[in-house]
Amino acid sequence: MKPSNHPSSLLTKNNLANISPENRLQNQDYLEAVKAFARLTYQSVYVINYENMSFEYVSDNPLFLSGYSAGEVQEMGYQFYFNHVPQSDLQMLSALNEAGFDFYKNLPSEEKSQYSITYDFHLIHKDGRQILINHKLTPLFLTNDGKLWKSMCIVSMSHHKAAGNIYIYKHGSDDKWELDLASNTWRKSKKTALTSREMEILYLYAQGLTIIEIAERIFVAPDTVKYYRRRIFEKLGVDNIVEALSYAVNNKII
Repeated sequence: MKPSNHPSSLLTKNNLANISPENRLQNQDYLEAVKAFARLTYQSVYVINYENMSFEYVSDNPLFLSGYSAGEVQEMGYQFYFNHVPQSDLQMLSALNEAGFDFYKNLPSEEKSQYSITYDFHLIHKDGRQILINHKLTPLFLTNDGKLWKSMCIVSMSHHKAAGNIYIYKHGSDDKWELDLASNTWRKSKKTALTSREMEILYLYAQGLTIIEIAERIFVAPDTVKYYRRRIFEKLGVDNIVEALSYAVNNKII
C-alpha cells in the first residue's frame, strides 16, 4: 500500500492535543544545549516536534541534508521524508512508527524517557544518489499524559547493507527489542556480549593499531589476534573491522 504524502500519515498513533503551559515550560532555551552537542559531533542532529510535524532544529552536517541547507530542510519538516525517501522505505517507516508508538504507549510513564529506537533507511540526494543512513531517536519532552512531544535524532552512516534493522534499547539495560516487519511484532533479546579479550582487541583497533601492533601490545601471536577478530565478526554479524567498530559504537558495546 502506498503511504499518504501527508506527514501525519507517519504518526497516526501519537496525536497531540492541548499541550499544557506546564509542558511548554519544560523546553525553554533547551535548543542551546542541542546546538552545543551538534558542534561537538560529526553526526547530523535534528529535533522533531510532533505537535506540528516540524523540525525544530537541524544541524548543518551535510549527511542528512540531501544537498540542501540546514535551513531548507528545517523548513520542509516532515515533508522532507516524502521528498527524499524511496517509497519502499517510506512504507517501512510508516510500519515502524505504528509499531513504535504501540510499544511506547504501554511503557510506564516514568520509564519512557529511557528508551531509544534505531533503524536504517535510504535518503535520496537531490542529484539522485542514494545513501543508507542510521537514525537514533530518543525522547526529549513528553506531555503530561505521557505522549511523545519532542525527540532528538542522531544521523550517521549505516553499517548495514539494507534498510530496516529496527531496534529499541533501554538505557542502562542489556535488553533490546527487534521489530519483525512481517508480523509487526517486537522480539526481545539481549545485546551482543563480547569477552574482555575481544573488547580489548576492538579498542586497540579503534586506536588505529595493526594486527602486529595489537599482538605486541597484548603479548600474543598475530594469528591469535586474527582468531579473536573472526570471533568478533561472527558475534556482531559483520564482514570487516570498519563494520565491527561502527556496530560496536552504534550499539553502545564500546
